[in-house]
Amino acid sequence: MTERGLLAEFSPNVIRQLTGIDGPGRDDGADVHDLTNLLWCSIDNDDSLDLDQLTVCEPLQDGNLKVLVAIADVDALVKKGTPIDEHAKANTTSVYTSAQIFPMLPERLSTDLTSLKLNQDRLAVVTEMVLAPDATLVSSMVYRAKVRNKAKLAYDAVSD
Repeated sequence: MTERGLLAEFSPNVIRQLTGIDGPGRDDGADVHDLTNLLWCSIDNDDSLDLDQLTVCEPLQDGNLKVLVAIADVDALVKKGTPIDEHAKANTTSVYTSAQIFPMLPERLSTDLTSLKLNQDRLAVVTEMVLAPDATLVSSMVYRAKVRNKAKLAYDAVSD
């Protein structure tokens, strides 16, 4: 992993930037849709705290289906070109090996401040898709929104 340029440790600049972040991202701008009333749910492992995606679906009157996918808006707290962004850019994802973890984001961001936690308002980037009954894409759009996870589902429990 290190030969490929992945970073196992966070630099002092990353730690310094993280220390300056005092809470979850907030934005009440007109371009942020309030979707906290929808029945969003996450699905992950039983013990996962880094919830970065929510979904919700609703049937439409015309027989189509609206599918919304929300991705945690890390950019609300981590701006482009900052030390945390540069670290995330180098790793591109968190890589788990038996010897070491190469995290994309500091744990405080991924499991707390940007995590789409149960019953907490968070900022997200939402992809809204309308699908026809034959699953063809009718329309789509992407926008920022405030969301609230209403159900923290786990793979094993859902499978049962």
